[in-house]
Amino acid sequence: MQLSQLSPNFYRDRVCLNVLGGTKQNAVDIYQAAEGAVVVGLLSKNYPDVASAVEDMQAYAQLIKNAISVGLGAGDPRQSAMVNEISRQIQPQHINQVFTGVGPARALVGQDNTVVNGLISPTGQVGMVKISTGPLSSQQADGIVPVATAIAMLKDMGGNSVKYFSMDGLKYRDEYIAVAKACAANDFWLEPTGGIDLQNFEEILSIALDAGVTKIIPHIYSSIIDKASGNTRPEDVATLLAMVKAKLG
Repeated sequence: MQLSQLSPNFYRDRVCLNVLGGTKQNAVDIYQAAEGAVVVGLLSKNYPDVASAVEDMQAYAQLIKNAISVGLGAGDPRQSAMVNEISRQIQPQHINQVFTGVGPARALVGQDNTVVNGLISPTGQVGMVKISTGPLSSQQADGIVPVATAIAMLKDMGGNSVKYFSMDGLKYRDEYIAVAKACAANDFWLEPTGGIDLQNFEEILSIALDAGVTKIIPHIYSSIIDKASGNTRPEDVATLLAMVKAKLG
């Protein structure tokens, strides 16, 4: 696989959408609707074992130029090891990880092109984030640190970006602004996640862009999924891309 296929495609080198793929055809439709500026989320939780996940995800990858994001499934720390083993084998463009899974993810994938995020969470305190999102640490008292410290730790482990989850839309707006500013100040990417929809997407994107974040990967999941089919609506993906274009030209 060519190295160019290991890195996501960002619109204007700034924004790449992250949405869930319901079926292989849905993934193709999403990819086309986003004009390639997308990674399609496939959740490890939806597979009984690594082998079946690898086989299926490789089939997806063939259809959309490897624009695959291997997901945990609602940030479930129990999926951390499975995500890393899948990613080692399929070499996706994007890996979702809990905070403590970032180092193993980078080591196992064996190259620096795939984007690896690390999950940190709001705390109710502006400028402070929770990093105890791993399988064992999530069961203990919250580990809360300054966001700049969390970013430095993610860099130490080989991560590329903060996955800020769960934002519940704009519920933690002031905290999100602080995270965006810290990402910009420390040359780190940002992935806002949780409760993002067609109504609040523009403001969430604008906050990150206005803060000066170099690359943004917003996750828009359940709000744009058709409940009957379980597929992400390609027309909604096209709407999101139009909003991105309106911001970036």
